[in-house]
Amino acid sequence: MSKNNGKQFLEGDLLGSQHMTEQEEEKLQRSLTNRHIQMIAIGGAIGTGLFMGSGKTLSVSGTSIVLTYLIIGFFFFFVMRAMGELLLANTNFKTFADFATAYLGPWAGFFLGWSYWCNWIITAIADVIVIGGYMQFWYPDLPVWIPAFTSLAILTILNFVAVRLFGELEFWFSLIKITAIILFILAGIYLIGTGFTSPNGVKASMSHLFETESMFPYGVTGFLAGFQIAIFAFVGIELVGTTAAETKDPHTSLPKAINSIPLRILLFYVGALVCIIAVTSWAKVSPEKSPFVEMFTLVGLPIAAGLINFVVATSALSSANSGIFATSRMLYGLALDNDAPKSFSKLSKRKVPIRGLVFSMACVTVGTSILFIVPNVMTAFTIISALTSILCIFTFMLIVLSYIYYRKKSPELHIQSKYKMPGGLFMAWMTMLFLVFTIVILALDHDTLIALECSPIWFIGLFIAYKYKKKKMLQLDILKAQKVDYI
Repeated sequence: MSKNNGKQFLEGDLLGSQHMTEQEEEKLQRSLTNRHIQMIAIGGAIGTGLFMGSGKTLSVSGTSIVLTYLIIGFFFFFVMRAMGELLLANTNFKTFADFATAYLGPWAGFFLGWSYWCNWIITAIADVIVIGGYMQFWYPDLPVWIPAFTSLAILTILNFVAVRLFGELEFWFSLIKITAIILFILAGIYLIGTGFTSPNGVKASMSHLFETESMFPYGVTGFLAGFQIAIFAFVGIELVGTTAAETKDPHTSLPKAINSIPLRILLFYVGALVCIIAVTSWAKVSPEKSPFVEMFTLVGLPIAAGLINFVVATSALSSANSGIFATSRMLYGLALDNDAPKSFSKLSKRKVPIRGLVFSMACVTVGTSILFIVPNVMTAFTIISALTSILCIFTFMLIVLSYIYYRKKSPELHIQSKYKMPGGLFMAWMTMLFLVFTIVILALDHDTLIALECSPIWFIGLFIAYKYKKKKMLQLDILKAQKVDYI
């Protein structure tokens, strides 16, 4: 038997069938049912990036934004399939960091775990920031920081309760979002079918999708610029991977959730965006506001706009709630691997990683203070979402790379797998190339380039922390060896 960074693995079992140590006996509960998992997966696919960020992407990409979402969704689906095969090959894995550690080495688990934690911290910050913006729809003079910090306090209290409450919250949050988007699309179809003409003279028509220069209004540069916010819209799609340790029947729930991703993309992303473009015309969409709310405002239906604003506000709450859940669970996993302070592995009586939750919420609170520096909601949102996109891409890269090494080191497990990734290694490499391509795209835009230039600070910090951690572990091993020799 060999040890790997605090975990014990059977010899020859590279996937890491874990033998729980004494510290790991305090486990997360498998309280999430199939109903919860399906809704968490759907909720992860409908986030702030779609409701708030699609206005900006439409303004720079025109109708080609539909193509952007299809391309990103296509490749991200294969990332999720790779993740699904790895997680189901061994349900002892609690997070992506576990299989990254097993296949790429301790450094990968450390970098992936902390980067994913940071990813969701930043995402939660972005979500609570836009909640402040949504509230200004009803209360224009309300300072954005008031609803932002209020929502943080509410979500913190709710997450102190049992895991099942998180599942229930996400179930109802997601149900609201699904119902609203379906009604939104149906309303759009009705307006298009009746040839509705808005007060500003725009007639609802599918022809808006094919207007002259509407596809690439700012050329290839504009098309590529839309990728950053669009990528951010998909952050959360991988959330089912963090629920694996708390899912009652992962072999049934995870495949169902992952396999439904293409349908969700077509319905929630493509369907909704087509309706917005057809009803309002892309040129009328404001980059500073949610196009979902603006569509009904432009067509002269303020009551409907208010209802949609309520939905997008709950969507942001849902996404922030998911982020809080994900960060606390990631810290829990990192602590068990000795990649984070052991105190983060302590669970409350309700089996909630309470200390990790408190630490994560403190970080989100500090980050939300950007509203005092950059009071403009969309500016703050753009800065934050660009950083999130970079960390999301990095996370997905390591997931795919873990799959590639899994195929190389454990071919027998792939053969036995009942949930194989379509296209296998070929699609894994194609997906990896696409992810590299997205990094190049981020360098083309001024705002995202700033975030890209700042991101090395995080990775350099992680490198220093990892080296320090290795040094401490080595010192502990030497100390233990000396004690044994003394005895």
